[in-house]
Amino acid sequence: MDDRLIIKRLVVGSLSANCWIVGSGAEGEGLVIDPGGNAEVIQKAITDSGLDIRVIVLTHGHSDHIAALYEVQDRTGAEIAIHVEDADFLEGHGSHSSQFGISYKTPPPPDRLLREGDIIETGSLSFSVVHTPGHTPGSICLLTADKVFTGDTLFRRGIGTTMMPGSSRSQLIDSILTRLMVLPDSTIVYPGHGRETTIGAERRDNPYVRNSR
Repeated sequence: MDDRLIIKRLVVGSLSANCWIVGSGAEGEGLVIDPGGNAEVIQKAITDSGLDIRVIVLTHGHSDHIAALYEVQDRTGAEIAIHVEDADFLEGHGSHSSQFGISYKTPPPPDRLLREGDIIETGSLSFSVVHTPGHTPGSICLLTADKVFTGDTLFRRGIGTTMMPGSSRSQLIDSILTRLMVLPDSTIVYPGHGRETTIGAERRDNPYVRNSR
């Protein structure tokens, strides 16, 4: 194993969601963020990475981010972590899968219910849970050093939809302004859809951010 920080982006499912595999090459431990489909592709990437996946973290409970959860958890044995306010999605109560046209096996219940400020650790890596409601009530971002995984809260020049039940545009904008735009400009953003960006670029170029200040 090497000492690199491994960050692998996989574009999965019919809605092209990002699944992130993150871990330490030196220690061989890692986590999966948002296994939204194509379980075989995710599993191959895990195998190729050489990482022992200890945790599967869900930035929120929409079906395009959890559709491969059952299979990935079954193969890795990793614990499942989701914010307490989105936990019902895993029981099929709030997944809205019929709207997305996505079918999937009902995953096991979460092992860990997350809240603002919780710390997720795998090996020497540490991720802070930042609660950013708006896209869903329990949407979270994961902050580690100069990197933040934003799920469907913040995209490159965009934001998550607020057209779904339980979403709130005003709450989402507030989450972005008060929880993400306070981070340094150099912070790298790894979103739930699309390519990476930075907080500085979104502060400058994201119309939803510019027009809300």
